[in-house]
Amino acid sequence: MTRPLMLGAVAYDPKVVTIWEGFKQWFGGRGLAFDYMLYSNYERQVEGHLAGQYDVAWNSPLAWIELERAAKKIGRSVQAIAMRDTDCDLTSVVVVREDAGIGSLDDLRGKTIGVGASDSPQATLIPLHFLATQGLDPESACNVRRFEIGVGLHGDHIGGERHAAKALMQGEVDAACMIDGNHLLFSTEGTLPPGKTRILAQTGTYDHCNFSVFDDSIDDRVTRFRELLLGMRYDDPEVRPLLDLEGLKEWRPGRTSGYALLEAAVDRTGAIDDWLGGSST
Repeated sequence: MTRPLMLGAVAYDPKVVTIWEGFKQWFGGRGLAFDYMLYSNYERQVEGHLAGQYDVAWNSPLAWIELERAAKKIGRSVQAIAMRDTDCDLTSVVVVREDAGIGSLDDLRGKTIGVGASDSPQATLIPLHFLATQGLDPESACNVRRFEIGVGLHGDHIGGERHAAKALMQGEVDAACMIDGNHLLFSTEGTLPPGKTRILAQTGTYDHCNFSVFDDSIDDRVTRFRELLLGMRYDDPEVRPLLDLEGLKEWRPGRTSGYALLEAAVDRTGAIDDWLGGSST
């Protein structure tokens, strides 16, 4: 009997079980035995991958960097085999109130910036690094207020971003950082009322999640898994609900060129040094 391909994923929301149960059934119907293991946070998930507990990881961008650097320390290498269309070419934004009289990044000196959880690439690490590259070191020139919600979930739980947005509207912070997609969401849901805020600055583009594997563990099951993913079509009524839950319209081949901004942010802050047990490079 063929051993199922095991996926490792983080249970950042109850819908995760629905998503992977659906994929398990869909893959099984196409001859690929598939199962999954859920972890409470990305650090445990990466450690599980290093320990050989499963075959393919559904990694956040920060977890990808953790895995790649931890693998390098033990003489192994990894690759990203697939990602969502919605994982590509994202940006983060710095948002201010329209009536705040803040016209440039320099106007944020001495003011308070609200961000997400400390391990959120999109709402903390990347935007704060961006500010530093623009000559505004957030840790020395500003006050940074971190909304530490869902630490360990690497920003997948958007509560920290939403709290920062609410704090902006309540006048508790002078600016808030968030991913562009959540800026649109918060505007739609009313957290950021239309016409009351504006984007002060926007980062360069970066990528988000990917399916990660060790190079030396790629076998026929992994190859078939990738083929099936890339073959999914949004107009397939059996697949569409699963893609909607996972927030995509098509799977794309994995790439790692879009992690440069986060790599730089990690290097600047030493964000994963403690977890790696030393230098992050």
